[in-house]
Amino acid sequence: MKLIAIDLDGTLLSPEMEITKESVEALRKAQSQGDIVMICSGRAPEDIQQILKKFDISCPLAGSNGTVVQVNESVLESISMDRKDIVKIAEKLDEDRVPHRIYTNHGIYVPADWSERVAFAVKKDQIKVEGLPDEVYQRITEQPQKSSLINYFNHYSELFNKKDLTVQKFFVLTLNSSIKTELLAYFGEVSSIVVTSSGPLNIEVMDQNGNKGNALKKVAEYYGIPLDDTVAIGDNFNDIPMLELAGLSVAMGNADPLVKEICDIITHSNDQNGVAYAINQYILDK
Repeated sequence: MKLIAIDLDGTLLSPEMEITKESVEALRKAQSQGDIVMICSGRAPEDIQQILKKFDISCPLAGSNGTVVQVNESVLESISMDRKDIVKIAEKLDEDRVPHRIYTNHGIYVPADWSERVAFAVKKDQIKVEGLPDEVYQRITEQPQKSSLINYFNHYSELFNKKDLTVQKFFVLTLNSSIKTELLAYFGEVSSIVVTSSGPLNIEVMDQNGNKGNALKKVAEYYGIPLDDTVAIGDNFNDIPMLELAGLSVAMGNADPLVKEICDIITHSNDQNGVAYAINQYILDK
C-alpha cells in the first residue's frame, strides 16, 4: 500500500481547470490496487470537495496548504493561526491596501473593497508573468463573487465576532514587485508563521506548523503507511514540504525549476496528463 499526495492547481488540474479522463482513471486504478490517494492543495477544503464531487472522486484531503486534514469527511487535524499573528498580518495588508483572502473554518473572507485594492496595486511596479494568458490573469484578479464559500468583510475585526471562527491561511495577491518585497521582509520577521507561494503573483501565510508535509505525515500515520511508501506530486513552492518528506517525489513538467531540482522524478506537464503518466509509470503494480 502506498499513499499518493497530489496537488491540484498546476498538477492534477489541467490549464482548463479540469481533471482529465486519463487522470481520473489513473487515480481509480491506484485506489483499486489498495493505494490511498489524497489531494493536498492550497485551496479551501470546501473548494476541494466541490472539485472531487464534480469528478466523482472520493479520497482524503488536506486543504489550505495542509492546515486542514480530512479523512472520511471527518477533520483529522486543523492548524489555526494565533490571533496576534492574524492582527499583525491583517493590519499590514490594510495599511498597504493589498488584496487578500482569509481562509477560515467558516469559509473564505474577502475585503469588500477587493477591486479597489487591485486597482491600487497595479498602478506601479506591476509584476509581469511571461506566458500568463489574459483570461487567467482576469480570473486571478477579479473580485470573488459572494457565495456559500465566499464572504465579504469591511474590516478584519469583524471575523473575531464570529463564534468559534479560526483562521488557517492568508492568501495575498501580490501584483507589484515593491509591495511583494516589502511584505516578504515584514512577514519574515514573524517567527510563528511560515510564508510560501503557489504562484508568482501570490504569497500564502500560515501558522509555522501548517504545511503539506505535516499533512502527508498525518495521513500516513492514520493509515499506518511508512513515509518510504509515500509519493508526492506537485509543481510549486507550497508543495516542497511534502515533496521533501515523501519516499518518492515527482515534479510536474510545468513545475518551477527549483521544485524540479529537489525531486526524484519529473513527469509530463499538467496539459499532458502528467499525474496519470507518473501513476501509470512509477506506481501501479510497482
